[in-house]
Formats: sequence, C-alpha cells, structure tokens
Amino acid sequence: MKNSISRQIAKFALGLKYEDLPDEVIHEVKRYLYDSVGCAFGGYHTKDVNIIRDIYNGFGGKGEATVIGFGDKIPAVNATLVNSLMVRALDFNDIYWKEDPSHPSDIIPAALSVGEMVGASMKEVIVAIVLAYEFEQRLCLFAVPGVRERKWHHATLTQFVSPIVAGKLMNLSEDQMVNAIGISGCHNHTIGCPTAGILTMMKNTVDPMAVQSGVFAALMAQKGFSGTEAVFEGKEGFMDCFLGWDPKNNSMDPIKMEGREAGASLPDWQWDIEALVGGLGDSYKIMECSMKAFPTEALTHTHISATLKVITENNIFPDDIEEVQVTTIARACDILFDSHKYEPKSRETADHSLPYCIARAILDRKITTGTFDDDKINDPELKNIIFKIKGIASAEFEKLFPAKQPSNVMIRTKDGAENSVYLEYPKGDPREPMTMDDLINKFNSLSNSVLDSDRQNQIKEMIFSCEEISDTADFMNKLTI
Repeated sequence: MKNSISRQIAKFALGLKYEDLPDEVIHEVKRYLYDSVGCAFGGYHTKDVNIIRDIYNGFGGKGEATVIGFGDKIPAVNATLVNSLMVRALDFNDIYWKEDPSHPSDIIPAALSVGEMVGASMKEVIVAIVLAYEFEQRLCLFAVPGVRERKWHHATLTQFVSPIVAGKLMNLSEDQMVNAIGISGCHNHTIGCPTAGILTMMKNTVDPMAVQSGVFAALMAQKGFSGTEAVFEGKEGFMDCFLGWDPKNNSMDPIKMEGREAGASLPDWQWDIEALVGGLGDSYKIMECSMKAFPTEALTHTHISATLKVITENNIFPDDIEEVQVTTIARACDILFDSHKYEPKSRETADHSLPYCIARAILDRKITTGTFDDDKINDPELKNIIFKIKGIASAEFEKLFPAKQPSNVMIRTKDGAENSVYLEYPKGDPREPMTMDDLINKFNSLSNSVLDSDRQNQIKEMIFSCEEISDTADFMNKLTI
C-alpha cells in the first residue's frame, strides 16, 4: 500500500469539515445524540455506573469534563468511561450489524468529553461523531466473516475508532493521529466471553473501556508517544493475527473457517480493505445505522416484534400456550438460547436471553426497561412459559442476514391451533426508522425519573439546535440534573 491503512484514515479524518456534511447527516447526528443522551439518563441509577463514578470521584483530578446528569467535573479520560457506560448501561442505544455488530454511540462520549476539555464548538463535536459512526460501521464490514465468528467481541473494533474521534478534536497532526491509532490498536482486543453464557456488568463495560483507552492514546500521541503505524496490515498486526492476510506480500491469504454451529460453514476468512477505506466522503455510514425500540440485545428485536404481533392479533394469553417456536439465524441461537439464558439471574443475562424476552413479551404484552428489574426476573410465572420457548436455527435465514434480520414466531395453543408471524427487520431499522414521536417517547420514558417535562423539552431543543453552541462545556452543563 502506498499509505498505511491508519494513514489513510488519519488523512480523511483530519480533512473532514462541518461544511462538508450534508444537512441530512447533521440532522441524523442530532437524532443519535438525542437518543444517546436519553439512554445516559436511563443509566443514571444503575449499579455499574455508580460504582465507576464513585471510584473516579475518589480519585479526584482536574475538572476537565462533565459527567452527564450528575454534573461531576473530572478528568476527560475518566468522564469518557462514565458517560459511555451510562449510554450503554441499559443496552438501549443504537446498533449496526453487518459482518460484525457494534454500537457506534458508545463513542459519542469521547467526542463530548474531549470537546469539553479543549473548548471545541458543537459543530466540531458533530464532525467527530460523524467520524465515530463512519469508521465503527466500516470496521463492521472489514473482517469477512466478522471478528465475532472468531470468538472476539466487537470492542476490538472500537479500539481503533475512539482515538480518531479524540484526535480530531485535539487537532492532532497526521503523524500524531497515526500514532494514536497504533497505540490504542495494540492493546484493546476483547475476547467474546462478556456476551457469552452468564453475563455480568462487563457486558456493557468493555466497549466504554475501549473508548476510554482511545482518548488516552490520543493524549499520549499529542505528547509525542509513538505507536505502530502498520497496526492493521503489518507483521503480527490486526489482520495477520486475526488470519486471512499475508503481511510479507501485503496480500490476501484466505483461510477456511468452521462456523460456530455444528455443520455451519463460513466464507474463507479474509478482509475487505475497500469497505474500510474506499470511497470515504462519498456518503456517510451514520445514515445506515439503526436505533433500538427495545432495551435488549439487537438480535432479539425482530423476534420481540413478531411475538407481540402474533399474540395481539390472535388474542393469545399465557395460559393458552402449548409451545413457542422462534426460527432465527444460527448466531442468534448461539448467543441467545444457551442454557444459561433460560434461568437468567441478572439484567445483563436477561436482556441477552431470547427465551426471557419472548416470555416477558407474552406475559406483559410489552418490553420496557422495567422488564429487567429483579421482580420480573424472579417472577414465578416466568417458568410456566419460558421453557415452552424453543429456538430453531435456519440455514435459509442465515443466508438473508445481515441484509435482513428475519424472524418467524409460531405459537401453538393448547387447542392445537398454530399462529405465526414472519418479519424481516425491526422498528428502528433504516427501512422503518424511529419517528420523532418515537424518539421523544423513548427519551422521556428513560429520563422521567430524573427530569421534569420542562427540562426534557429544553434538552431536546438544545440538542436539535446544538450547532449554534460555541463551547461544548455549555452543552454539557445543561445536561446536569
């Protein structure tokens, strides 16, 4: 390559200006910022957020950036982690899933914290958020098949993106930006276990930790710290270590891989460099991202929608049900139907359990943040329905994914009737986007416990006119409860 992958990314990131962005892209940034701030208010009371906040308040330090809601002033690196975890805590923030899944909004707090630290305008923050979505989503297309199929977590992708966002706002030079990517990309590869089996608080924390590390890497690079330039394509770099690349000849070296499910086959392991750095600026990936209508793992959404549709259209109640069959893709069975998901003991496991989500949809006829409270998880009625729910992996559905996220939910009632609903994508997908009313209802439901209606409306108005704010600190101060 004439220029390393990191240098190609750095050149584009440093050259992007607010004036380059189409109006619809700027508006979409505001929509995702509004959605993410709402999720952060929803995470205000969670135990994991408050543990990390207490640790950092104990550390003290320079008051560079604001913790959303709480108003604490702490070092920007630390505020990045707390705010990112607040956005992530309820698993209600955005989702993009192609070869790999990811939540680009996890990186928005890096833009806010660094923007506040350096006194950037909100126009500059908007550009940084566009870069967060652009490269996080492009990395979800880069590995073919994705790193998830090698049992690695998508925080492995985030490690490369957060230094770009921070470095843009810190006005790093091209060499410094390349170093920042190389510093962060050397040490944040995340194994898949946070989302496997019994889930813990780390499920929502590995991405925020990768975001935080990227901010620290940008600060290191600014001071003159060097990092590996060929962190992607070099000897024992990302592509070499994750297989499918020959660094000696700088060429593809596809390797045959076996799928996670018995008998499943995957395409040869390789890389799509064009997907990562080709056509930068021709269009913007944020326009292809999705929002969540439910506070659950992304692959549950179409199935939840199908379940709610079949029970309401056919007037089915829990006592009527003999069996529920959920036909889905193989990886959804792998992630969401293992034995631990039938007896969840925590919010983190429950919101990644398709049997639990389907059971609660049947019992409550809705899914909300309250669906994952302890009283719901320990509800004795749950066992009467959850073990009637079976997952079926479909090879045909696998071929449709990720262009479609197909679901077929069939409910057999005790009288022998079989009622089913087939859906191909959930609410929040770009093909069925969340409306402004949807977003307002979501924001208000997440923030009702900490904001009155006047404050909710003030924050909405501020976010959707935020390009007029010349100092990010003014924006962050107005998010304090």
